[in-house]
Amino acid sequence: MAEVQAVKNLDTVKLISYLLKRTYGQQIADVWDVGLNLALRISDLLSIKFENIEHDRLLLVEGKTSKLATIKLNEKARAVIARIRAEHPDHIYLFQSYRNQRSKNTSAKPLSRRYVSRAFAAIGEEVGIDLGTHSMRKTRGYHLYKNTNDIARVMKMLRHSSEAVTLRYIGITQEDVDRDFVELEL
Repeated sequence: MAEVQAVKNLDTVKLISYLLKRTYGQQIADVWDVGLNLALRISDLLSIKFENIEHDRLLLVEGKTSKLATIKLNEKARAVIARIRAEHPDHIYLFQSYRNQRSKNTSAKPLSRRYVSRAFAAIGEEVGIDLGTHSMRKTRGYHLYKNTNDIARVMKMLRHSSEAVTLRYIGITQEDVDRDFVELEL
C-alpha cells in the first residue's frame, strides 16, 4: 500500500470535499468531512452505527487497539450526522451501503473500505496529492499540531504511544522543524 499524505493546505481540504461530492456523491464527501473531524481509522469510521452516537459524543471500541474511543462531536460532525440521520432514519450505519438495500434477505452493511479508498485515490490524482483513507486522520493530526505545537495533544487524539511515530505519521519533517526554529525568535 502506498504511503498517503496529510493535506496541509486548508483550501485543498475543501476542494477535495467538493470534488468528492461532484464526482462520487454526497455520501463519499460526508465520509471525508466526518472523517476529518473524528480522526478515526477508516475501518472504525465506516463501522459507526447510529447507536454509537449519544447526544454530542461518539463511543466506539476501536478495531485495531480494542480501546474505547470517546469523541466529543464538533458542530460540523454533528450537522452532517443529523442530516444523514434525517435523510435515512432506517439506516443502521452512518455510512451505509446502498448496494443491497433492495434485497430483503441481506443485512445492512457499511460502505466498503475499498470503494472509499478508490474514490479518494482518484480525487488525489486530480489534485496532485497521494490521498487515501488515512489522509483524513493524518490531516486532522497535522492541523492540530500546526495550531497548537503540542505533540502530546496530537498523540492523545490519534491514540499513539510515541512522539516519533506521531510526527512521522502527520508528515512533520526535519524541514518543518528547522523552519519553526528560524521563524520563532524569542
